[in-house]
Amino acid sequence: MPKSRTSSFTRRGFIAAGGALGLVAVLAACGGTDSAKGDGGKDNGAATSAAWTFKDDLGKDVTTKAQPKNIVAFTGTAAALYDYGVSVKGVFGPTKTADGKPDVQAGSMDISKVEILGNVYDEFNVEKYAALQPDLMVTNSWDGTYWYVPEASKDKILALAPHAAIKVGGDVTLDKALERTADLAKSLGADLNAKKTVDAKARFEAAAAKVREATKANPGVKVLAGSGADALFYASTPETSADLKYFKQLGVEFVTPEKLDEGGFFESLSWENVGKYKADVILLDNRTGTLQPEQLKAKPTWNELPAVKAGQITPRVTEPIFSYDKCAQILEDLAKSIQNAKKVS
Repeated sequence: MPKSRTSSFTRRGFIAAGGALGLVAVLAACGGTDSAKGDGGKDNGAATSAAWTFKDDLGKDVTTKAQPKNIVAFTGTAAALYDYGVSVKGVFGPTKTADGKPDVQAGSMDISKVEILGNVYDEFNVEKYAALQPDLMVTNSWDGTYWYVPEASKDKILALAPHAAIKVGGDVTLDKALERTADLAKSLGADLNAKKTVDAKARFEAAAAKVREATKANPGVKVLAGSGADALFYASTPETSADLKYFKQLGVEFVTPEKLDEGGFFESLSWENVGKYKADVILLDNRTGTLQPEQLKAKPTWNELPAVKAGQITPRVTEPIFSYDKCAQILEDLAKSIQNAKKVS
């Protein structure tokens, strides 16, 4: 599970409330609510000139009076929709770095054309959100909650517009999360038969085959997924994140940590104990705010790891942008890492 860029790595964390004045009026202007449809809803969503409905992965039939136009989304979700040709008005979540450049989670999206409601965990400007008069808010869900929607202001935020979530943790694999994100994009007007999208999906499927081939051609390569922080190294289990679960299905042999922290996503290791698990390849969290290889050189125990000595460190896109375009590259890079790895553990 991805951890936020805060000093607290709780279950929600490894994962600016506005005033109430005017929110009721804006809610009335937005129109639409979550509702239980008598016909059970439609799994893939439906867009008509009248109402729009989409059954999200939290089991809600989300409806609006018409196809949503003013969409606000978690940055990574917005980046995936962008790849399908669906634009959003506002975003929340890591969007730009301290030097003003796009964060890795912004993907190909032009961040100058969106209103940034919050750029870090637990930051969400409710007044700005209300001013956008949102028709729909979308985000991901790792554990049944709305990713990057602050707990303190959640009720105000969710009351302003219909909201949908795509599941990316637990029992969901990468391919399923991709399908559901594509379903959402289609319901919002994306053409899934467009050449760009068809080609991207074909590339993804070919990349998946390359990973299978690499694991068969170079069996026994042990992979550890982890994330570096100042005081701790977080060793991730392959059982609860969509990407790692899918990689495992493709034949990747993971090192599975034994003593998972609350939430069941990772084990926290002090730097003195970072060598507890032996691996040939390390998939290292690439997100802004986590320690990268150049910074990790300052950790003596990191430098002693067999995979580090062998130069077998591969960036892990811990929070993938769930479009076939972006995930194809992830699989291609993984295939190369497995194919070229030497057994050093």
